[in-house]
Order: sequence, then C-alpha cells, then structure tokens
Amino acid sequence: MRILRLLVCLIFVPALFPAHVHANSGEMPAEQQLAVKYMNALTEHDYQTLSKFYNRDSVFFDKTANRKYTGGRFIIDFFERAHEGVLEYDFNIEHMYNAGSLVVMIGNYHFKGPGELFGKPGKIIDIAIPGVTSLKLDMRNHRVAEHMDLIDYQTMSDQLAMQ
Repeated sequence: MRILRLLVCLIFVPALFPAHVHANSGEMPAEQQLAVKYMNALTEHDYQTLSKFYNRDSVFFDKTANRKYTGGRFIIDFFERAHEGVLEYDFNIEHMYNAGSLVVMIGNYHFKGPGELFGKPGKIIDIAIPGVTSLKLDMRNHRVAEHMDLIDYQTMSDQLAMQ
C-alpha cells in the first residue's frame, strides 16, 4: 500500500506543480546566491566589492595553469593585471550545484580584448573558453575561502590560432 501511495505521489503531484515554479531565484540556495554575487563582482572588475569577499587566508588557484595566490590583496593584484585592457569578460553559467558551502559552476568564460594580451597585436580577440569554477565559501562571514578554476586552455589555444 505504501508503494502504491508513493507511486501516485510521484506521478500526480509533479503535474500539479510545474517545474518552473520551483526555479525562481529566491529559492536558489544561499551558497549559490553568494557565488553568483562574487562572480558578478569578478566579471564586472568591481575590485572594491571583490575585496570584501577575501581575507588574508583566501586562495585563488588556477589549477590548469598551476598558479596560486593567497590573500585578498595578492588575488586582486593578479586579477587587475590579468584583466587589464579586457573589453568584455563574463562567465556564462550553464550548470551550478552545491554541496554545503562548496559551489561548483560549469560554463564558459568569454573574453574580448586587445590582441596584445593574447600574443596577437593589432587585433581584437574574442574567445569563449569552457571552464569549471569551484568556490569554497565561508557562509558565516560571506567570504570566499578558495576559488579554483579548471580552464580548457587547449580550446583557448585553438580559438586564438583561428583569429
């Protein structure tokens, strides 16, 4: 009898509540909301807001490039150098999930900027690079403890070769 009731619930209850009703951003977990705010500050080059997400123990790690920076000041210095001259920069999140305070975002980083940044002087470069960004968050203090990127640099290299 329990199995029959469970089957009825699984079949009929979802039909009463369409999936889009549950997809509103107000129902996004707090961890994901904080991750999106952080990524917005990063891609908008809002270093003042970004600095509020870090402390001296925060870590940025580009695992694919094997680059690691510890401490908010050093992380921001790196981003300011890396983003200098970039005309457009965004991260299109295709999928996001979290396990507690670990948030994983899968998507594409989009960069548009002067070719000098990519070894192509005199050109405007426009590339979209698949990547996975994971954030370990300190939800009590609304900080990023660790930001780790896994970027598909082979795709970036292939796209640069065609431009």
